[in-house]
Amino acid sequence: MQPFAIITMYKKLITAICLLFITHLSFAQGDSSHLRVSLLTCGAGEEIWETFGHTGVRVIDSNHHTDIVYNYGTFDGYDKDFDIKFMKGKLLYYISYETFAGFMREYIEAKRPVQEQILQITGKEKQQIDSFLKWNAQPDNKYYKYDFYFDNCATRIRDIFPTTLGPSFHYGNILPTGRSLSFRDISDQYLYKRHWERFGIDILLGSRVDKIMSNADIMFLPDFLRNGVASATVNGKKIAADPQTILPGTDEQAGGVNQAFIVMLLVFLLTLAGLMVPSLRVLGKIMTFLLLFITGLLGWLILFMWFGTDHQACQNNYNVLWALPTNLILAYLNKRNKNKYAVLGIILILISLLLHVLHIQKLPLLELMPLLLSLLMVYGTIYRKNYKNDIAS
Repeated sequence: MQPFAIITMYKKLITAICLLFITHLSFAQGDSSHLRVSLLTCGAGEEIWETFGHTGVRVIDSNHHTDIVYNYGTFDGYDKDFDIKFMKGKLLYYISYETFAGFMREYIEAKRPVQEQILQITGKEKQQIDSFLKWNAQPDNKYYKYDFYFDNCATRIRDIFPTTLGPSFHYGNILPTGRSLSFRDISDQYLYKRHWERFGIDILLGSRVDKIMSNADIMFLPDFLRNGVASATVNGKKIAADPQTILPGTDEQAGGVNQAFIVMLLVFLLTLAGLMVPSLRVLGKIMTFLLLFITGLLGWLILFMWFGTDHQACQNNYNVLWALPTNLILAYLNKRNKNKYAVLGIILILISLLLHVLHIQKLPLLELMPLLLSLLMVYGTIYRKNYKNDIAS
């Protein structure tokens, strides 16, 4: 063999060895963490608190043979002041962790679907996420004051990725094209088969939930967080594989009969009959008392949720304009000179409807309109009677 050929052969061999070493080094740097990090997205369940789904972060460590799920939706249900703290919005949630098998047990029993997205990031980035979760789960760091719309189990995980992956991390746009959505809009969609709960929640929520959501805002729900992670990038590269169903669930159920609307319509018909048919005058008095009493109580509840709790979503609630707290007093008064109050009540109902039209605070009009019409009839009857009495006197 010629010396030149021998030298050429050695050069090729050395080049191949160098390339093999560099490839091995790059692979080792990517997998040196021995971690597998993924996002778990759990579907809706039958209970009201399961309606919006759930989410968690799964970390598999092949070195230590662990498979852990971090969960930001944990609270102490045995706290002696649990009910009061929950009502006032002062209940502390915390991040907990358990084995993957333990986490999945609940969803298997409830037949709720679970999807998994494996993060396709470097070993160093996996370590950063793992270290953050371990730090966050320490006793001094794990607690936070839960807020359904603005600080919950999904938003906490949403904020992990930009915190740990740095300024090169970006979520893609996941907002529906050509459509503006508010917190109330998206909540109503999830509550499509829980008509009474949706009606009650919409009354107790204030105008803040009617603001148009940003791309980050909509990820307060696990489904949209999943979509956000699916479109997220680091340095322009996608960070996650497509979601894979690891546990199938049951099919979605139809919305069913809207009992809340039927009951409100019945209230309207009874009020109409009682106030318009002379022979049903007793029914009219009963319906007038009930409407004033119930809306008065509701008005005080709205004020309590606004000023007496830390629930951000219940602040600036203009439903108090039609659910007047003073109606509770009016229900027991039989004195004259109530015509001015009746006029004020009518005006405030009209203002409430105007705020709805202007998208300042939306009303659940389908169920609420029969109730508002009933109140208008009550105020109109009060005004007419007091006006006649004033003329007669």
